[in-house]
Amino acid sequence: MTKYEIILYWSEEDQAFIAEVPELAGCAADGPTRAEALANIEVVIAEWIETAIELGRPIPEPKGRLLFA
Repeated sequence: MTKYEIILYWSEEDQAFIAEVPELAGCAADGPTRAEALANIEVVIAEWIETAIELGRPIPEPKGRLLFA
């Protein structure tokens, strides 16, 4: 599990739970359950960081909080 802040909420429009990482621009994932959305965001966070490294972009330090909405 990463130490980035994760905002998790239900989206009526998408009929799914959405997990967003405010510290990593555009980093979001969804899933039909809270657990799946959280598992999916862990994969997306790793991909986001990998891409940033490949492109030579800075990687923000995590705030170290986990929030559930």
